[in-house]
Formats: sequence, structure tokens, C-alpha cells
Amino acid sequence: MDLEWSAADLEFRDEVRAFLDDHLTPDLRRAGRLMTSVYSDHEASMAWQAILHERGWDAPAWPVRYGGCDWSLTQHYIFSRELTLAGAPALSPMGIRMVSHAIMAFGTEEQKDYFLPRILTGEVFFCQGYSEPEAGSDLAALSMAAVDDGDHLVVTGSKIWTTHAGEANWMFALVRTSRKERKQQGITFVLIDMTLPGIEIRPLVMTSGEQVQNQVFFDAVRVPKSGVLGQIDDGWTVAKYLLEFERGGGAAAPALQVMLENVATAAASQPGVGGGTLIDSPLFAHKLADARIRTQVLEIFEYRVLAAVAAGKNPGPASSMGKILATELSQTITELAMQAAGARGRAYQPHAAVPGGPISEYTPPDDGYVSGEPWQAVAPLRYFNDRAGSIYAGSNEIQRNILAKAALGL
Repeated sequence: MDLEWSAADLEFRDEVRAFLDDHLTPDLRRAGRLMTSVYSDHEASMAWQAILHERGWDAPAWPVRYGGCDWSLTQHYIFSRELTLAGAPALSPMGIRMVSHAIMAFGTEEQKDYFLPRILTGEVFFCQGYSEPEAGSDLAALSMAAVDDGDHLVVTGSKIWTTHAGEANWMFALVRTSRKERKQQGITFVLIDMTLPGIEIRPLVMTSGEQVQNQVFFDAVRVPKSGVLGQIDDGWTVAKYLLEFERGGGAAAPALQVMLENVATAAASQPGVGGGTLIDSPLFAHKLADARIRTQVLEIFEYRVLAAVAAGKNPGPASSMGKILATELSQTITELAMQAAGARGRAYQPHAAVPGGPISEYTPPDDGYVSGEPWQAVAPLRYFNDRAGSIYAGSNEIQRNILAKAALGL
């Protein structure tokens, strides 16, 4: 295997770097650098998406006919890595990385023509309506009812842990349209206009203090059947397809590599126990080396997944493996970052960050004082957010069950 970039690859890298140098403003770089989770500040994210869209780079992994880029696997990797290195804010994955693929695979021509261009421009901004108070990792246990009423489904119930529901104008949701022998049957995948009467959004406060997640209530909401994706009662087929992109549709390794190098740099100046610096500590150095090795393994694994996506295939059970590797590795790295942050990392200073949602019940100091460097203030917020990484998008225990069945035949 040739691990050196070709001349064409280096030319493409330089093209991407020049574009980022010209278009990433200081405010956008700050929003990316001081993110506290996988979600960047909403306004910064949308502003950056508009810039990328003008260049035609907002959804490079899409098929070219829908607005994607005719890039090689190497170019996709270079682009992802350069975005991370430059500190670009993340785009919301709900539309571009997730429901768009389901629309391409299962949507009518009318649905494709309406939604896909508007997802790219940001005119349509999706949130995900999957989990319910009694249906989280066991998603097939969902019960939010959708009663057939001619040209509409009358939807009653609630969804929970709905990211950016307050910002979204559309939701892709799973609803219960019938009761059958298997709980996976009788579920319908539907696109819901969030401006319809009868929808109420209540923010949920996360451990980090951010209001990113929400509970959404539906009181006899009349949803046109034109929003159904696929067939009524067969939404589980659509959901399984989409979940493979949610769990394994992107490249996490470049961002984790950057995080690791930042941790190593910080640890080199952080005093250690008994003299020297933290990075001189054999225990810390061992943990850092282990994380670097695991990140390299993840990178090679993601090459394989990206190759499958580039060939027009869905990731399959490999998406579950990628989700486990990436989220557990990210948790390890945020733990190392907390150690490197030292005592200053214990202070709760969200005003030093650019979080993915409003911070509730917190008043920053009048002078904006931050104890230590901004990254030390961000470290605990990222740590808190990453505790959920092994739970969201289907808990890692569920992912291991999927692998046991689909990959090992157990």
C-alpha cells in the first residue's frame, strides 16, 4: 500500500487549504475550535454551510447528480482532515449526512426534487424524531401513534432527545401506524413540517448546561401522507438504512487525531507528579500511545467504509463497529484532555466556549474572565458531552448485539 500522497492529491490539498484560508473567518474558526460537542453553534454552522454550498462542497459524499463531488476516496479524506486542521465548524449531520440518503433511496421524484436542493441551501433544516420516553435503544418499541385519516396521518405522542428541534423546520420521524406480530412491523417513516399546528417543543438541559436536546409533543397533528418515505407500515426498512449512515457515514479519525495532538502539546507543558511534565509520566504516556494506535486503526477502518459509500453501497454492519470505535475512543481522549487541563479544567466556564446551544442558568462574569487557556475551559464541557457518545445513535451495547448477529452470525 502506497501511503504517500500523489502529486494530484497534494494539488487538491493545496486547493482546499487556499479555499479555507480565504473563506474561514476568525469567528468561524473560533466556533469550530471551541465546539463543546459534535454540534457547533447553529448560526456559525449555517453560515459555513452557505459558503461551502456556493463552492459546491457542502455535501461531497452525495452522488454527483444530486450535488455531490466526483472525488476519489483520498480526496474525501483530505477534505475532511483539512476542515478539522483549519478549525471549521461542523455542519449538522441530520440533513446532509443522514435523511438525505434515505430520501435518495426511498423517496419519490417529487420528494427528491423538493428536499435535496433545500437541504443543501439550508432552507430545509431537519431534526430526528426517533427516541421516545419508553423507546430509546429499543427503538422498535416506539408507540407514537399515527392514525390514518384519508390524505393525512393524525399523529399523537412525543419524541425525546431531539437535537436542535427548536432550530429545525422539518423532522424525519418514525411513527406507529399499526400493531402487528413483530414490533418492527407497523412503523412508518414520515417527514413532518415542524410548523404544523399541535407541535410543542420543550428544551432539555444537558449535563454541560447546554440546551441542545428537546422533547417534542404532538397533539393530533395532521401530517400529509405526501411526507411518507417508502411505504406505510414499512418504515423500519428505511430507518435501518438511514441508521447505517448515522453510525458510520463520516470520518471521525481526522478530528480525533487533531484532538490527540492538542492533548499531547498541552501535556508537554503541564507539570507532572514528582517533577517533570505530565507527558513524561509513564502512565499518561502509555495511555496517549494507546489512543494514538487506536486512532490509526480507526482511520484504516474508515477508509474501508468510505470506499463502500463511494462505490454506492451502504456501510452495513461496519457502521456499528465504527460507531463503537469512534465514540469510545473520543471518550478516552476527552479523559486525557481533562488530565492535561489540570486544576483549571475543574472550573465551569461555558462562556469561554462556543457551545451547540444556549447555556441555561449560568451568568458569566461581567469582565468575561477565564481561568487558564480557553481550551482548559472547554475540556470539561467536551468531557460531559462525550459521556453520551456511547449512548446516542443506539447504545454501544446494542451495536455489539448487531455485530454479533449480522457479522458473526450468533
